[in-house]
Parts: sequence; C-alpha cells; structure tokens
Amino acid sequence: MAASSEERIVRLPGVCGGRATIAGHRVRVLDIVLWHEHQGLAPDEIVSQVPSLTLAEVHAALAYYFDHREEIQEEIRAERTQAEQYGHNASSLLATRTKLNHRQAEETP
Repeated sequence: MAASSEERIVRLPGVCGGRATIAGHRVRVLDIVLWHEHQGLAPDEIVSQVPSLTLAEVHAALAYYFDHREEIQEEIRAERTQAEQYGHNASSLLATRTKLNHRQAEETP
C-alpha cells in the first residue's frame, strides 16, 4: 500500500532545523514550494532536478503546503530575513576588513 501524504512529510528535531521535510530526504517542503511557485517548475521538472524524489513525494509536499500555507510562508519569510541579515553582516565584515587593511598599509613604512 502506498504511503499517505501525511506519512510522506515529517518534522524531525535536528533535521533541516525542524522544518517540514519529505520523509527520508533532506528536502524541505519550502524548497519544493520555492521551486514550484517562485521558479515556475512543474512537479515533474522538480523530480528531474532531484531524481531521488518521486512525483508522489513532490505532490505530497505541495499538498502539505496548501494545507499549511501560513506556516510555510512564515518559514520562507524567516529564511529571507536571515539571508538578508547574513548579507548585511557579510558586507559589514568585508568593509571592516578592508578598512583594517588600508590602515595597516598606511602605517607600514
């Protein structure tokens, strides 16, 4: 008997930050949603990109998303915020290092 949609999607502490994933994979539901909704990939195209997934698993992830839309949207927003903060912090770190290098170059006779 085939697994139900509910059995195909799991949340495990310590796996992908506890986010909803496809059982047996480290592919998050939000990854499937981003590929489908934001990059325009059809479910069979996602399977072509990630051949370890079945078409049924991709559809289960999308079904989970539609049943838990606000939850997954919040995860997507949190990831974007984190990425923006990382980008800002990385830029700040680079600027700090550049300033230090310039100061050291000016101080060196």
